Amino acid sequence: MSDCKLTAGCAERDITPRNSQFLYGYPYVERMSTGAHDPLTSSALYVSDGRQQALFISNEIIYLTKASVARIREGIAARAEIPSSNIFVATTHTHSGPVTVEIVMSRNDSVVKPVDPEYLQYVENSAIEAGCNAIASAVPAEAAFAVADATGVGTNRHDPAGPRDMDVPVMVVRNRATKQYLGCMLVCSMHPTVLHEDSKLCSGDFPHFTRARLQSELLGSGCPVVYFTGTAGDQSPRHVTRANTFAEAQRLGEIVADSVISHLKEINFSDEVPVKTEHTLLELPKRIFPSVEDAARHRHEAKSYFEKIKTDGSASPQQIRTAEVDWFGSEEALLLATLAEKDELGAVYQTCLPAEINVIKVGDWSFVGWPGEVFAEFGLTLKGNHRNVSLITYANGELQGYVVTKEAHEKGFYEAGNSFFDISAGYLMLEATDKILNRI
Repeated sequence: MSDCKLTAGCAERDITPRNSQFLYGYPYVERMSTGAHDPLTSSALYVSDGRQQALFISNEIIYLTKASVARIREGIAARAEIPSSNIFVATTHTHSGPVTVEIVMSRNDSVVKPVDPEYLQYVENSAIEAGCNAIASAVPAEAAFAVADATGVGTNRHDPAGPRDMDVPVMVVRNRATKQYLGCMLVCSMHPTVLHEDSKLCSGDFPHFTRARLQSELLGSGCPVVYFTGTAGDQSPRHVTRANTFAEAQRLGEIVADSVISHLKEINFSDEVPVKTEHTLLELPKRIFPSVEDAARHRHEAKSYFEKIKTDGSASPQQIRTAEVDWFGSEEALLLATLAEKDELGAVYQTCLPAEINVIKVGDWSFVGWPGEVFAEFGLTLKGNHRNVSLITYANGELQGYVVTKEAHEKGFYEAGNSFFDISAGYLMLEATDKILNRI
């Protein structure tokens, strides 16, 4: 690697459960899987410029804890010569995959099953295998970058005309000698929630169909697609879906894929692609929760409103769903207020903190990793401050839920009601990220 030219490798491993698992993501629904519509995967892309190296891994599950990420990193670092801090591990956040993290807000949901330790170990081992194989398969390579458009896949879930980020940054790598594609990485800022609680099949949701279309129309069968979810905390397909079916997931997934394909038709590949990495750790401020009495009052109001519009015939299905989710959020907020009053949240905070921010710069593009379900406004602000930057979320751990804006708090959005950290958390993460990007 002394010539400082790019080398790259990609790999993919199956993480589809081998037995029935509780599918996590929709409250108060007994949802044991009856099979798989499509394979869940752990996909990895490795890059090195001869001086610095980085490894991206995406897993088609809802969350991973910091402890799981640490085990994956340590497992790879023990077998390959790469610093663990240069390994970027995230999840796509599909709501049609097994429960993999104990979320405190689910303690009042009696149907949620505990994490299956055997399945979680299977995921971690598969991610380690994918990462190690990506490194081992690295060859002289060249890379190209593009920005596709996900318009039509979803909107801001509170206001279809509200803040959203439809850009889809894409990095594609190919063998320098043969020009054969090695793999593709992309970031789409949309909740993968076309499929709802009536589906009992494991699935990556619409990102699966994005991957399948890219493989069949451009990359080749089996070519890894490392799919990341961007700032999707307040983004949903809710206002654009015609049904909650696999056919609809396919329609939306192919919107993303077709845009990627069209934008990759005229791109320039280069083997001069520098790689830089940096990360930092933050002790985020804990939230001061409302009183149990105030939380109970809000829960009553949210539930009453949902029951009213569900039965009076005046609301659209989207409005009913929004009201239902607001009610779910109020139930979770009441639980958090109750646990906080009993001083029972300390151990949960310890599993999340310190929060990690890491930046991997490949060529002119900086890929930033944040934990948590992050509102789109933070990614949009970051893009306004820096050129060629993409914020990837659900990365390197989780924050027990949402990273929200001050506006979401002031408007009483349910994500703010059940967020685990103070509303200043996202702004502190933004400030720390700005500093890293200015240095890097």
